[in-house]
Amino acid sequence: MRTAPFGYSTRLALEAADLLEQQGISAEVIDLRVISPLDPAAIVTSVEKTGRLLVADGSWSPCGLAGEVIASVVKCVAPGVLKKSPARITLPFAPAPAARVMERAYYPTPAMVVSQAGKLMDKIC
Repeated sequence: MRTAPFGYSTRLALEAADLLEQQGISAEVIDLRVISPLDPAAIVTSVEKTGRLLVADGSWSPCGLAGEVIASVVKCVAPGVLKKSPARITLPFAPAPAARVMERAYYPTPAMVVSQAGKLMDKIC
């Protein structure tokens, strides 16, 4: 299982990787420190090994980095390499809430990463 986060999402992915390890799922985190220009080579190499990709991005899904990473990888891998459709964890497509109780539901958490990774691995987390 490979995750490709950027910025704060890297922290979420690292915390989630620890939780996944406790469940017997190995998760490699590839920190996208440079996004312009985006070089998907490391991600492509990793995806070719596992056939799975989960991208965490602290932005919204439409027009976001997660979609660009997924598109770049899909363009570079051979047909049939992906065992599951790539997945992304992003903010809901809505304005950021001001109330703390709503923030808890709005911002991604390590638990959300673990849940999505479990779906990609055909395991319930």
